[in-house]
Amino acid sequence: MSNSIEEKLNLLQDLIKRAKAQGADAADALFAEGTSLSMACRKGEVEHLERSEGQDLGLRVFVGKSQAIVSSSDTDAATLDELVERAVAMAKSVPEDPYAGLADPDQLATEFMDFDMFDPGEPSADELKETAMAAEQAGLEVSGVSNCEGAEAGFSQSSIAFAASNGFAHTYQRSRHSLSASMLAGEGTGMERDYDYTGAVWADDLRSAQEIGRTAGEKAVKRLNPQKPKTQQVPIVYDNRAARSLVGHLSSAVNGSGIARGTSFLKDKMGEQIFNSTINIVDDPHRVRGLRSSSFDDEGLATQRRNIIENGTLTTWFLDLRSARQLGLTSTGHAGRGVSSPPSPSASNLYLEAGDVSVEDLIKDIKSGLFITELIGMGVNGITGDYSRGASGFWIENGELTHSVSEITVAGNLVDMFKSLTPADDLEFLYGVDAPSVRIDGMTLAGS
Repeated sequence: MSNSIEEKLNLLQDLIKRAKAQGADAADALFAEGTSLSMACRKGEVEHLERSEGQDLGLRVFVGKSQAIVSSSDTDAATLDELVERAVAMAKSVPEDPYAGLADPDQLATEFMDFDMFDPGEPSADELKETAMAAEQAGLEVSGVSNCEGAEAGFSQSSIAFAASNGFAHTYQRSRHSLSASMLAGEGTGMERDYDYTGAVWADDLRSAQEIGRTAGEKAVKRLNPQKPKTQQVPIVYDNRAARSLVGHLSSAVNGSGIARGTSFLKDKMGEQIFNSTINIVDDPHRVRGLRSSSFDDEGLATQRRNIIENGTLTTWFLDLRSARQLGLTSTGHAGRGVSSPPSPSASNLYLEAGDVSVEDLIKDIKSGLFITELIGMGVNGITGDYSRGASGFWIENGELTHSVSEITVAGNLVDMFKSLTPADDLEFLYGVDAPSVRIDGMTLAGS
């Protein structure tokens, strides 16, 4: 850990002391500094090169049950004096929140594990350029590819310090590398596009630039000459890139804030079986080199691996301290926050466990169906679970992928969709919310 971030931890602890001296009953503070670099190229030329460095500090103070948050990117002494004064004054003038407050000292994390979350090697602009151009070139070499929408390589590092008046104080660092390519196939109004992406904490864990470019090109070519099937009810298979969205919908539905407000279609489903008994959906903040791994959440509570869905049954909500208090429960260590916002529940490394059948076996008994590779729009009603999204992909005929399809909508209700879901064995950890390909029977396809 750099001396700089350790110094910022001391600064936060001093800031909290000053807030209490000016009338705050409790306080916490967060400091974040980071560097990011991205390079995009198109047609062998650099399209943009962007580097950013920044730091931000946030202070949250409590006067009784009233809280206020102020933030600044300036850490000079005069600015911080003003920051403390303004935060305390604001907290004295806002309404009380009966559920607000810091963790009790005995709730705080005491063990801090190393999940290998920081790659100290920073790539140069030239290295990113070489990677992006290699991906583009590999895509352009695919037969049928007519152009490149762009290839982009990126890198970021961040250092975080967090301290609170309940005695919690800790720092950590994390990094992320990424590479994507988007290719075009065909000509004129018949052009189609597709992409591929890889992301990881360590550069060594990225897929190669040649593979990313080639697969992006191959996917684009396969999408040429799409057809529009008739409206009907058919089995639908989501490829792993699209299936992760279903895990995201579940995550939103079990968020403690929505449960406390009564605005989730799963609000009365705790302890009930909502998937088939083979399904496990895991939130694992302790995964080594996981994109969102951490020993503690943003309120200083210990995190732990949890089966959100275990053998098909809903076992828990995502809870921070506030939502837990509203529901008369205990926080699950899922608080996330930024420097200018209060904590709220959020998942860590969330994924649907892989099944034991291949994608080929998942579709082999489908006489007519849809294989989705891309979804459009956000037509999901979080209160009712009603689901309707634009989609494109490939038609399944007698267990085989045939022609591409586009300009269609798939619809159902997430309650029914979850019950019918069957996972394949192709899980990849790419985004922080991940899933293998899945099959769902009985959905409605709206086409011609």
